[in-house]
Amino acid sequence: MTTLDYWTISIFSLVVFVTGISFARSGQNMKSFFAAGGAVPYWISGLSLFMSFFSAGTFVVWGSIAYTDGLVAVVIQSTMCIAGIVIALIIAPKWNKTKTITAAQFITERLGYNTQKLYTYFFLIISMVTTGAFLYPVAKIVQVSTEIPLMYSIVGLGILITIYTAVGGLWAVIVTDVLQFIVLTAAVLIVVPLAVQRVDGFNAFIQGSPEGFFNLVNEEYSWTFIIAMIFYHIVFIGGNWAYVQRYTSVATPRQSKKVAWLFSGLYLVSPVIWMLPPMIYRVINPNLEGLADEGAYLMICKEVLPKGLLGLMLGGMIFATSSSVNTTLNISAGVFTNDIFKKLFKNTSEHTTMNVARSATVFFGILTIIIALLVPTMGGLVEVVLSVGALTGGAMFLPPIWAMFSKNQSGKSILLVTILSLGINLFFKFISPPLFDFALTRSVEMLVGSLIPFVLLLVTELYYMYSKTDQYSFIRYKSLLESRLKNESIDEVSPGATNKKGRSIISMGIFTIGILIIGLGIIANYANILIFGMGVIIIIIALMMYPWKRTVLNHD
Repeated sequence: MTTLDYWTISIFSLVVFVTGISFARSGQNMKSFFAAGGAVPYWISGLSLFMSFFSAGTFVVWGSIAYTDGLVAVVIQSTMCIAGIVIALIIAPKWNKTKTITAAQFITERLGYNTQKLYTYFFLIISMVTTGAFLYPVAKIVQVSTEIPLMYSIVGLGILITIYTAVGGLWAVIVTDVLQFIVLTAAVLIVVPLAVQRVDGFNAFIQGSPEGFFNLVNEEYSWTFIIAMIFYHIVFIGGNWAYVQRYTSVATPRQSKKVAWLFSGLYLVSPVIWMLPPMIYRVINPNLEGLADEGAYLMICKEVLPKGLLGLMLGGMIFATSSSVNTTLNISAGVFTNDIFKKLFKNTSEHTTMNVARSATVFFGILTIIIALLVPTMGGLVEVVLSVGALTGGAMFLPPIWAMFSKNQSGKSILLVTILSLGINLFFKFISPPLFDFALTRSVEMLVGSLIPFVLLLVTELYYMYSKTDQYSFIRYKSLLESRLKNESIDEVSPGATNKKGRSIISMGIFTIGILIIGLGIIANYANILIFGMGVIIIIIALMMYPWKRTVLNHD
């Protein structure tokens, strides 16, 4: 890392921070703060969904698999593309039709407050632990690259993310996501040709790769695992409360479909582009062993990028992996404010409610920082907690999705399925191996985690259909929905005006990034034309995105 790289990271961090706090006055009520007014352009929400799905795993875990196993990493990530298609066709428009601010609000109206309480508390606990665990590896990247002590990295990043999320709400989250997408895409499109050049061409890369490097699957990541990943991602991306925001924050069901279609399309193309650098690094340096292969992505960037560009790539990696943190902070604060606080204090003014919303964001941000600081002392416990989080995906997120389509399910049946699914999954994970010396393989474990709640829901659905049980829960929900839509107040902030502001701020942020890359291209000691050209393209995109005032000429 050179002085220029540090300056680049600092400038990019400043751009992200200023962009986020620019929406301080946009979050004047609950809908604008947690749903961005309910009329976000689909392409902004779609890019935000794509970036929110990023985690440290994108560069560390998948980069490690790409380095060791090759094309398998691309196939695994392509399962998200297939999941996106199913979500676009079926799930996303259904969420949008609920017209809720959070998934917890839908659960309350459809399945009852008691059901929602259990889901909410469980979601908040899991979210905070996993969010703290996500912040830790991001800070670890900063520590390894810049030698800033880990504690300072965690606290500094945590405070930065918390401030712009608390001030700007969902708009701050999704707009900074778009900036991160532009920066990372530009950086990777610079890394790939330089990496190919470094190994003397694509043919040399293929010939120099180890045997089986381009197989679609292998013994560890089999077709069973791939199928399990498809089911898991349909449920996780379609039902995770943080991602549901992206479907409900757009104006219409048709727009929500476009959000999922864009996500799917990006995951059709991006896995190949994203995974090429660590795959190529296998040919450059085939000697990484153990946990060292987790740093393959950063190593190839250090190998081929000119001074300054490494800082830009590192900044993009840091804030992209932080995207899952700010997304979870926003939805956690939304769930607490909308589904806990407002239930306890029903006559609270809008102004007080918004203060509570921002205070909740700060509280969850502090909690995230504390958990991240505790990660080194928790040892294996963190891995256990994250495993439990993965196992709870199907049990937590599939039942509410099912309830959107079913007229028969009730709060009791959904809770029963969730509790049974969690019990069975946890039995096979923690009790069966030591007691019976029987453990599920990774592929079967993931498949079981998704299929158990599906089978239980199907059984209860068939039981209700043939027993002709009354549909009181569903009828009550439809009545509540109609009543809420009639009585819902009109936002004080015009969605159209806010969207125009959002496009303006995004375009100015992208324009600044373009200028920065052009400057780096001018002073780079090689690849000047490639870097300069990328900067020019980004500036053109920014100018096209800006909402210019259209003048009507009078020809009379």
